[in-house]
Amino acid sequence: MDDLDCERRRNECLDEMCHLEKQFSELKEKLFKERLSQLKAKLEEVTSGKAMEYISPLADLQKNMKIRIEVAGIYKGFCLDVIKNRYDCEMQGAKQHLESEKILLFDNMQCELLERIQRLEEDRQSIDISSEWWDEELRSKRSRRKWDPFRSEKKRRVPLVSGPYIVYMLRDLDILEDWTAIKKAKAAVSPQKRKSDSVKAEKQHFSARCEDGCLYYEGESFTKGEAIILDMKDEPPSQAVITAVSTGEVWLRRGDSSKTKIYVSQLQKGKYSVRRAGK
Repeated sequence: MDDLDCERRRNECLDEMCHLEKQFSELKEKLFKERLSQLKAKLEEVTSGKAMEYISPLADLQKNMKIRIEVAGIYKGFCLDVIKNRYDCEMQGAKQHLESEKILLFDNMQCELLERIQRLEEDRQSIDISSEWWDEELRSKRSRRKWDPFRSEKKRRVPLVSGPYIVYMLRDLDILEDWTAIKKAKAAVSPQKRKSDSVKAEKQHFSARCEDGCLYYEGESFTKGEAIILDMKDEPPSQAVITAVSTGEVWLRRGDSSKTKIYVSQLQKGKYSVRRAGK
């Protein structure tokens, strides 16, 4: 091939290439328009709610929404029931507390009033005699004033006596009042005396200590394994065996195999006492 043929062939190829490029551009534009029209149509279907790709997920979402609404309603009912039960419990507790407080207040006031009534009864029993004497004395004074208006204002002379005699210048009413005061003071002092006696008894101390594995109580020594008698204030005495002696405490095993720990301070205060078996 010569140069002319090559040039001609080159021009033909260029023309064919331009033609193919033009066709490709046209096809590309046509495809773009078709795709755009399809998307617009799909958008219209979605907007109108007719697209299957939109209807199926929407149905699932609506189904889930209904389930969640139903669950929320059930949960709401349970919550309301719980709140109602709590309210009922609070009301019942408040009513019971009110009733108990009313009963307690009533009992306290009743006890206080009964105590006051008892005190008044005691005072009346101790003052009745003096009041009767007082009334008689007032009546006698009134009668003397009524029947002896011109009585002398001079003081009555003290009768003269000889010998070792005792003359009481007090009236019967004064003697009776003194006797009532002495009786009240004696009644008030006796409970305090009993209380002081009990306090003294409680404060009584006993000799007790633990040294070198031995218990020394009231001049006697007790060692581990020794049988003793354990005396208590409010319980009958019981037999026991010393199992251990340490600083400040003693371990015992009773007859029923139960273990008991007593402190030296309890022995010193007299709450417990120990003695040898057979004594």
